[in-house]
Amino acid sequence: MVFNVAETDNARPGFVPGFNVRTDLALEAHELLTKTEDIPGVNVEKEGDEDITINRVSITTEQAAARMGKAVGNYLTLEVPGLRKKNTELQDKVVRVLYKELQKLFNLNGEQTVMVIGLGNWNVTPDALGPRVVQEIFVTRHILQLKPEILGDGYRSVCAFSPGVLGITGIETSEIIRGVAEQVRPDVIVAIDALAAQRLERLNTTIQVADTGVVPGSGVGNRRLGINRQTMGGIPVFSIGVPTVVDATTIAGDSFDHIADGLKRESPQGNVLAGIVQKMDWQEKKEIIQEILNPYTGDLIVTPKEIDTLIEDISLVLAGSLDAAFHPKIAAEEEKSSVSEAVGTVRASP
Repeated sequence: MVFNVAETDNARPGFVPGFNVRTDLALEAHELLTKTEDIPGVNVEKEGDEDITINRVSITTEQAAARMGKAVGNYLTLEVPGLRKKNTELQDKVVRVLYKELQKLFNLNGEQTVMVIGLGNWNVTPDALGPRVVQEIFVTRHILQLKPEILGDGYRSVCAFSPGVLGITGIETSEIIRGVAEQVRPDVIVAIDALAAQRLERLNTTIQVADTGVVPGSGVGNRRLGINRQTMGGIPVFSIGVPTVVDATTIAGDSFDHIADGLKRESPQGNVLAGIVQKMDWQEKKEIIQEILNPYTGDLIVTPKEIDTLIEDISLVLAGSLDAAFHPKIAAEEEKSSVSEAVGTVRASP
C-alpha cells in the first residue's frame, strides 16, 4: 500500500488527493486524475495480449507524486481478468510473465540475500495474502548456511516471515521488520500485502509491483509507519500487492452514474433526475451515500464472497513468480513445466 507523500487534508492513506476515492493502485490514481487534467512527471506505458495487460507507471517528480498520492518511483501493474476463474494454464502464464519482470526489477546477483515479508492479518482472509504467500515461498537461507551441498548451484539465500499486525503483536510492523533486518542483513526486502481498489473488476485480477516500499494498512485507512529504504536503513524495499477489497462508497457512487444513464434511456421524465445526478461532483455523491450507509455500517469495505479461494490461487501465483525470480534453478525448470511442478521437483530432489 504505497503512500509516502506528506499527509494533508486531501492526502490521506490510500486515497487519491482531491477525489476522496480509496485506491492503492497507481494505475487507478492516474486514470482518475487524467479524466480532468494532465499530470506532468508521470509516464505510462502499456503492452500485453488478450490475457495479460502490462502497465508501467513511472512517477518522476515530487509534484507529480503529491498529485497522485504515491511516492516517486516505478509501478508495474498486471491486469489479468481471467484470474477470477480457476485456470491453471493462465496462472502459469502469469507466473512466467511476472517472474521475468521481477528479475529485471530486482536486478539480483548470485550472492545477495532476499528477505520476504508477508504483511497482513492471517486471521482475516482478505488481509491474509502476505502470510499465505510466505507459507508457499521456497526458503533457502538456513540450508545454504548449514548444508549448502544439499541444494547445489542455482539457488539464492531467501528467508521469509509474517510479522503480524499491531493489534495482535502490540508492536509496529516496521519495528519488527527493522529488528529482523538488522540481524539477517538482507540485500533486498520484498513486502507482500493486500491492497484496496477503486474498481470491482480489479479485485484479485490485478498485481501491482512497486520499488517505493509500502505503508501497511493504508488501503483501509489505517496508516502505519512506512517500510521503505529510509526506514530500513538503506535496504531497497519492493512491494507486491493484489487488491482484495473495495470501498462500498465507491461502489454506490458508480451505481449513481449507472442509474442516471438508465433513466436517460428509459423516459423523458428520467432525464431531469439524471441531469441532477450527473451535475453532482464526487464529494456531493459521497456525502449522500455516507448518510445512507454510515449509520448502519460505518466505513464499509467489501470483498468477494469467494475470497478464500481467490486468496489461495493468487498466493500460489505470487509465490511461484518469486521463487522463479529468486532462484535460477527454479526458473530453468519452470521453462520446462509449470512453476508449481518446478518447485516441487527442486524441493524433492535438489
